[in-house]
Amino acid sequence: MISRADDFKTLFSNIAIDNEATISSRYGEVTRACNLQFRETDSRTANSLQVGSYGRWTGIRGISDLDMLYIMPSGKWEKYKDKPYQLLRDTADAIQARYTSTTVYVDTLVVVCQYQNFKIEVQPVFEDEEGFWYPYTKGQGCYRVTKPRPELATTQQVNTDKNGNLRRLAKMTRAWKNKHGVGMGGLLIDTLAHNFLVSRTEYDKTALNSCGQMMRDFLSFLSEEPKKDRYAALGSGQHVKVHKAFQSKAKKGLALADKALEAGEDAKANNRWRKLFGRTYPASAATEVKKAQLTEAGYTADNTEEFIEDLFPVDIRYSLRLECEIKQSGFRTVLLRAMRGVGARRPNVYKSKSLRFYIEKENIKGIYHVYWKVLNRGPEAIRRDIIRGQIVPDSGNKTKRETSDFRGEHVVDCYAVQDGVVVAKDRIHVPIVDESEK
Repeated sequence: MISRADDFKTLFSNIAIDNEATISSRYGEVTRACNLQFRETDSRTANSLQVGSYGRWTGIRGISDLDMLYIMPSGKWEKYKDKPYQLLRDTADAIQARYTSTTVYVDTLVVVCQYQNFKIEVQPVFEDEEGFWYPYTKGQGCYRVTKPRPELATTQQVNTDKNGNLRRLAKMTRAWKNKHGVGMGGLLIDTLAHNFLVSRTEYDKTALNSCGQMMRDFLSFLSEEPKKDRYAALGSGQHVKVHKAFQSKAKKGLALADKALEAGEDAKANNRWRKLFGRTYPASAATEVKKAQLTEAGYTADNTEEFIEDLFPVDIRYSLRLECEIKQSGFRTVLLRAMRGVGARRPNVYKSKSLRFYIEKENIKGIYHVYWKVLNRGPEAIRRDIIRGQIVPDSGNKTKRETSDFRGEHVVDCYAVQDGVVVAKDRIHVPIVDESEK
């Protein structure tokens, strides 16, 4: 019998970065271009430092925002000390000259190299005893300090002290946030995972067999955290911004983890863990997770559901919130989420209503494209053979219109795709009932 430890081993295998060779090659290309420009050497590794989630080895499959420091020769300081934008411009020009087909542009404090499904943000820096000084070009321009070496060293040390559990926990948390659209940055996740583990000893020696309980306890830890605007990063103590509160989604994740742990080694536990982590958690041998057909009381329906991770890499970095406007001629227009806020634990939607789904809030930087998924669940959806679940592009106004035709549980997903990567998502449940069920 396959144990839960084996299942978590499979999870880590499934979420492992699958394009490391390509990423490494691109890092090498960028490093070589900078070395040729600033040092007259063609080394593909010297003078660059991989930082961020990839550098801390806490990233997972779908990682799309990669960070690199290029360490400038100290002799160039006099040339660039008063010209931070010029340093970024010269770095961008050097990379573009060597790799003409690559999209390269200057952002506020980095040079962005855009590749298919991921980008490398290159930061030319000068290093001294305080850390790395990087160009910041807002306003009149200046240099600011960053300290990634202590972050890298602390991640390595605590991970070793905790028997590999820091990186395991950080990767599981990324799988959870990608599944549930939690807009948490990588350094924030790693910092919170670090704070959790150093505050207790029960996971000092455990391994794969404790991953489920560890994730459950961490979600409890997150749900109980006081709301803050920022944290002190692991190792460096630098500010890490909290762009969106994570406590409520952690509380929902905690409920899912509790249900999964209650199932123990039973086959149904796999489906419960999959609700927490997504399809990268293995299905049980006794369960066909994706049947070609669904059955109910002698009726069959084609399972037409599609999954966004089969179409795009998923790397949630921003938050997005859906709302549903419910309207019918002669009746007051109401909002589905707002109905929950006035005491209705599970507000129902009655048949023959007009539904308009729209993005109520988002904090996405830059241009993005919207995709929708409408999934029908329940006996009537099977009887009518209308499961739907196909993923379709938005018509152009970031709105999806539907009607409440038949009873059952209906789910609407919205995905924001930027540069070929899903960077934000949200889901809203629409329970439709008959008027007789009032």
